[in-house]
Amino acid sequence: MRIALFITCFNDTLFPRTGQAVVTLLERLGHEVVFPLEQTCCGQMHFNSGYHDEALPLIGRFARVFAEEELIVSPSGSCVAMVRDHYPRVARETGDASLVAQVDALSRRTYELSELLVDVLGLEDVGAYYPHRVTYHPSCHALRMLHVGDKPLRLLRAVRGIDLVELPDAEQCCGFGGTFAIKNADTSIAMLGDKLRAVRDTGAEVCTAADNSCLMHIGGGLSRQRAGVGAVHLAEILASTEAEPAPPPGYEAAEPLGLRPRVRGESSPGAPARAQAGAGG
Repeated sequence: MRIALFITCFNDTLFPRTGQAVVTLLERLGHEVVFPLEQTCCGQMHFNSGYHDEALPLIGRFARVFAEEELIVSPSGSCVAMVRDHYPRVARETGDASLVAQVDALSRRTYELSELLVDVLGLEDVGAYYPHRVTYHPSCHALRMLHVGDKPLRLLRAVRGIDLVELPDAEQCCGFGGTFAIKNADTSIAMLGDKLRAVRDTGAEVCTAADNSCLMHIGGGLSRQRAGVGAVHLAEILASTEAEPAPPPGYEAAEPLGLRPRVRGESSPGAPARAQAGAGG
């Protein structure tokens, strides 16, 4: 199956290893991953700040870039929620029937990673191996807008070697919320404090989630507390195997690994091109 990777600005800029893990995982499962290099920001930051008109060119660009793709996946619940929930709303505000039709069709074939694996590919055991004590934080967008439910947990339970422990008050927000953490810093820090106590109470080595935005917030707090707990995206755990294990929790590579999906238009899998974790920004 051909699957287009929508990497998102956050992962492209700060967490390239997550995009590489998605490619590794899907190719190991026998799928062709393509990466449209023309992709950029989905416009979520503009929309959330009330700038709907400014988001429109980005929405139109996204619709054009991914127009020919039958299946789109992203390791970000928040950005998938933007495409699935907010794109149709903004398109209808314009009264542009063509744009409405484009984004409606696009929203029906864009998936967060755990949704793709469980609902579309029918998988829970993806052959992963991750011998660490792990707890899972369900991000707000994935939980409340995409309604992914326990799909990430079902995938984690099937990982060999894992010691999966329940996170107390898991459904409470971590306090990030994009610009919320900047505009309401004191409230955000208080919410983060509750989340950090819950994570530390589990005795986990790793806190995982389906959004690196939440993991940056949680991981930053854990690092400042010198808690000895790593923040690792779900994709990186699922991509890890006994033959090719993920780096230990807390490890940060100085350079991207160089794994990459095949770029659209490439003549062969061996052609010299590399998307790393994306071209968006």
